[in-house]
Amino acid sequence: MSLPTIRRATPADAEALSRIGAETFTETFSHLYPPEDLAAFLDAAYTVETSRRDLEDPDKAVWLVEADGAVVGHALAGPCDLPHEAVTPACGELKRLYVLKAFQGGGTGSRLLAETLTWLERDGPRRLWIGVWSENFGAQRLYGRLGFEKVGEYDFIVGETRDREFILRRG
Repeated sequence: MSLPTIRRATPADAEALSRIGAETFTETFSHLYPPEDLAAFLDAAYTVETSRRDLEDPDKAVWLVEADGAVVGHALAGPCDLPHEAVTPACGELKRLYVLKAFQGGGTGSRLLAETLTWLERDGPRRLWIGVWSENFGAQRLYGRLGFEKVGEYDFIVGETRDREFILRRG
């Protein structure tokens, strides 16, 4: 198996983004939700049309991780829309970063994160935000090492289920 590659996605990748988004979210979180809640969330968050809108938005950027011809991860960044009073239009957000479990642990996620953070600060340093599940301790440690600090919480809604999410900020 070769080292996974990372590339910026284009609108032509909408189907692949929709598929990998649903697959990675399901692999990571399906154990937390009743099937009907998970299905409702996936049907809203990971449609081909939703993916196409993200890919066509000039204020957002999407990356795909590919290994041996298959998409195995993705990241999405853009303007921050987390529910915090200190968010301004100048703020950036890492909105999603997922890699299939079979491809974790080899540095791919860290490379993807570095690529995303570099893009978010392409015009110079600015305040960056991340929403992270309250029980994702590994991600919280990683983001902490990168200078992100917890500044709030909010409910992340999946169907009828509410998850506690932490709001992290750097800068």
